Amino acid sequence: MTSNVQNRNSVPLPPPNAEVITTACSYCIVACSYKVYRWPVGSEGGTNADQNVFGVDFPSGGVPWIAESQHNIGMHEGRQHHFVVIADPDAEVVNRDGNHSVRGGTLAQKIYNPETPTRDRLKYPMIRIGGVLTPVSWDLATDVMAEVSKHVLEKHGEHAWGMKTYSYEYFENTFAIRKLVDRAIGTPVYAPHDKPQNAEDAAGLDDAGINSFAASYDDWGKCDVAFLSGVDPYETKTVLFTEWMMQGENPDKTMIFVTPHKTMGVEYGLKNGGLWLPIIPGTDTVLHLALAKIIIDNGWQDQEFIDNWVNTKWEIESGFGRGTRNTRWQWRTTWGRWQSDWEDFQKFIANEPAAELAEASRITGIDAELIQQAAEMIAKPREDGTRPKTSFMLEKGNYWSNNYMNTASLASVGLICGAGNRPGQVISRGGGHQRGGMNPGGGKGFLSPEKHPGRRKKALNVDRWVMDGKVKFFWTIGCTWFAAMLASQELASRVADLTVRNEHQPRSVDRDHLIEVFKARADSGGMMLVDSDIYPVDPLNTQYADIVLPAAGWGEVDFARCNAERRLRLYAKFNDAPGEAKPDWWAIGLFAQKMGFAGFDWKESNDIFEEASRHSRGGVLSYHVLAQEAKKEGKKAHEKLRELGTTGIQTPIRLIDGEMVGTKRLHDASNDWGEVEGDTYDQKWLYAFGTHTGKANMLKTPWENDSWSDFYEAIKPRAEKGEIWITNGRVNETWQSGFDDLRKPYLAKRWPWPHIVIHPDDAAPAGIESGDLVEGFNDTVYVQSGEPVGVKSDDLSFSKLMENGHIKTTTGQFVAVAIVSDEMRPGVAKAAFNYPGSMANSVCHAVPDPVSGNYRYKLGRGVLRKIGESAYKDNFLEMSLKPRPIS
Repeated sequence: MTSNVQNRNSVPLPPPNAEVITTACSYCIVACSYKVYRWPVGSEGGTNADQNVFGVDFPSGGVPWIAESQHNIGMHEGRQHHFVVIADPDAEVVNRDGNHSVRGGTLAQKIYNPETPTRDRLKYPMIRIGGVLTPVSWDLATDVMAEVSKHVLEKHGEHAWGMKTYSYEYFENTFAIRKLVDRAIGTPVYAPHDKPQNAEDAAGLDDAGINSFAASYDDWGKCDVAFLSGVDPYETKTVLFTEWMMQGENPDKTMIFVTPHKTMGVEYGLKNGGLWLPIIPGTDTVLHLALAKIIIDNGWQDQEFIDNWVNTKWEIESGFGRGTRNTRWQWRTTWGRWQSDWEDFQKFIANEPAAELAEASRITGIDAELIQQAAEMIAKPREDGTRPKTSFMLEKGNYWSNNYMNTASLASVGLICGAGNRPGQVISRGGGHQRGGMNPGGGKGFLSPEKHPGRRKKALNVDRWVMDGKVKFFWTIGCTWFAAMLASQELASRVADLTVRNEHQPRSVDRDHLIEVFKARADSGGMMLVDSDIYPVDPLNTQYADIVLPAAGWGEVDFARCNAERRLRLYAKFNDAPGEAKPDWWAIGLFAQKMGFAGFDWKESNDIFEEASRHSRGGVLSYHVLAQEAKKEGKKAHEKLRELGTTGIQTPIRLIDGEMVGTKRLHDASNDWGEVEGDTYDQKWLYAFGTHTGKANMLKTPWENDSWSDFYEAIKPRAEKGEIWITNGRVNETWQSGFDDLRKPYLAKRWPWPHIVIHPDDAAPAGIESGDLVEGFNDTVYVQSGEPVGVKSDDLSFSKLMENGHIKTTTGQFVAVAIVSDEMRPGVAKAAFNYPGSMANSVCHAVPDPVSGNYRYKLGRGVLRKIGESAYKDNFLEMSLKPRPIS
C-alpha cells in the first residue's frame, strides 16, 4: 500500500480494532479536544457498521466526516501506521460536539512523514563546521555544551550564561528548563519567547489583583456584552468565539471590538448590534479613561460592587506593599503614581484632560458618538434597574502597545462596571499560547543589574544584554528569537557578529578542538549559540547557531498542560519522533548531568510531571491533588490524567469529600468551599481578588506621564515623511510563525507569503494595488542599550534615556504582499506577525515599557514602497487577496 498520503483520492476509515488515543490541539489557547485513531498500514476499515471503529454504516451523518487533511501516515514502534486526527465528537467541554478551527482540522498534517513537506524535520544533533551544519551524536553535542558552559560560568560568571525559550510548551519541558536556569545555573539571563525579560504579560491586571486567566469559557457565553480590546477571538481563538461567544447561554450578546482592523469577527459583531472602535494604535488608555468618565458622570457605575470589592485608601495602606517584601507589583501600586482608590479615582477622572470626550476622540481617532455608545452598552442600567453583564477581554493589541497603562486602565473600567469575579462578568485575557509554564521557584532575578526608579529590582532585558556583548553561552529553545523581538534586523545582525562573524570557528568535529574554539570565542567577546527546535528556523538555526538540537513535540511524547480556562489534559504520545529527535526535557537532563547537577536523571516525562506537581501547589495551575490521588491508587500521574480523557479537569484542583474538584472561575466568592482535604493550599484568590485584603485595586493612569508620553510623541508616524503606523497581527489560518502551517499543503496555499493589509487612502500615493510586493521601511528605529539604573522617578523615561546615551537609532524593513482594503482604518497598516523571511518587527522600537519591562510590539511605523508585482497578484490558485470582513 502506498504511503503517499498527499496523492490519495480517498481517506481510509479506521477499522474496528483501531486504537483510540485522546489528546488536545497543539495550537491556540482554546486547546480543543481531539481523538487520534491509529492502526497499522496494510488494512483499512469498511463502510459497513461492523467494518469500522465508529460502528455505523456509511455514508452516514451520525459520525465525523474525515477530511484528507485529517489523515496521515507515520511511524509507531518502528512500523508505518495510519493516523486519523479528528475533533472529539463526544466532547462536552471546550469544543462541544467536535467543533474545531481550520488549524486543528489540519493537525494530522503535522505528523512526520518523509513523503510530505514535514521531511525537513530536524532529526539529528548538528554542529556548524566550516559554516556547514554537520550531524553529530547527542553525546558530542552535549559534551561540548557542558564543557564550554563550565568555562563560561567559572571565568565570566552566571551573568554570561543565558537562555530564551517558550513559556508554554508543556509542564514537563518548562519545568526542566526553569530548574536548570533558576536552580542549577542560577542565572538572571532568562526570558520567555514573547518578552525581552522575565515579567508579567498584563501587569496592570496583576496589580489590580486580577489573574489573567480567571475566567471560564462559560463566562463568555453568559455575558450580555463582550468588550474585546485588541483582539478578534475568531481569528486567534476560533472555537472560543464560534462555540461560546456566538452561542453559549446568551447567544444574543453584543460585542464591542477595539482594534484598527475590521476582521471577520468584527464584521459578525457589527451585523449583530455591536460596535467597531477603530482605534489609533497605542491610545487604548485614553479610550478607557473616557469610558470611565462617561460612566461616572452619569452615575452608571456598579456602586454596590465597588463598595464591596474595591480597596479603600486605608485598606491599601494598611500593609499592602509595605515592609521588606519588595516586589514589582507592590511598589508599582503602593509607592508609584498609579495608586488610587474609588474616591481618589473619581477626582483623577474629573481632572484628567484626556478623559474629556472630545479630547479622547481626537487622541484615539474614534468618533465621540461611538465612545458614548460603548459606555452606554457596557454600563448603563436598563429601565428596570438591572445592569448589563459585561465581560472584558484583552489581548496583544492592548497589552503589546502601551503595556502597563492599557492593562491597568482596562481593569479599572471593568471594576467600575462590576466585572472581575462573577459569572458572565469577568476581566481576562483571551490568551495566546496554552498555559504550559511551570517552574520550581527560587529564580535569580535579583541578580539583575537593572533597577526601577528608587533602585527597586527590575528583571534583566535579555536582548539588550546579548547585544551589549555580556552573554558568552546562549541557548534558545523553540522560539523564533529574532523575528519575534523588536528591531529584529539589528538584533539578528548583532548575534551574527557574536557568532558566525567571530574569528573563532570550528574546523573539525574533534571534541577537544570544538571545546577550545568555543572557549576562545567566549573569551574574545563572542558567544556560543545553541538552538533546539523541530524545524529549520531561518536565520536562527540555519545561519547562526553553532549547535542545533532536534526536538520531539506534540504526539511524540506524553505531555500535559492547560488551556485558557485552566483545563488540564494529557497530550498523549501516539507516534514516533523522527531520527534521534528527543523532548527538550531529555536534552536538558542530559546536559545538566554532564554539568554535574543532581536531580536531572528523569527516565520518562511522567517523572517530571510528578516532581513538578509539588511546585504547582500555590498557583492557579495546581494539579498536585491529581498526582497524590494517582499515588494512592498505585498509578502514574499521567495515567490518572489519561483517565479523564478529553474533559480533563480545571485547575487549581481541590479535594473535597474525597473527590477531585476543578475550579471553574477564580476570584468568585461562591468558591468558598469551606474545609478542603489533603494536598491543597487555601489561596485567597480562589474566592477573592489577588491582594492582601481580597479586594481589587483601582488604578489611575494619567495619559501625560514620563513613562509614556515622550516615547509616544517620538515614535508617532511623521506626516512630512509620508509615514503611517505599521502594526502587526495574526490570521485564522496561520499559527505563530507558520512553522507547521507552511508544511501543510492545504494551509500553505492560503498564505504562501507574508501579507500586509493597507487602506486604499494609504496605498494610492505609492501606487500600491492588491498583489503588489511592498516594502515597509523605518529610517529611525529606536533601540535601548546599556544598563540603565533608575534612581530618580524619570530616569527610565525615553527623554532621560536619550539624554544619558541609552537610546541609539537604526533602520528596519520588511517585504510583504499587499492586500488593499478599507477593513483597516486609514493611517494604519497591519503586517503578518512573525512570518519567516519577513521580520515586520524590524520597524518597531526596542524600547520597553519602563513600568512593566515589556516591548511595544504593535507600535511600528514607516513608509510603504511598491517594489513590483508578486507572483500572487493574478494567481487564483494560491493566496486569496480578498478582504477578510465577511460573515
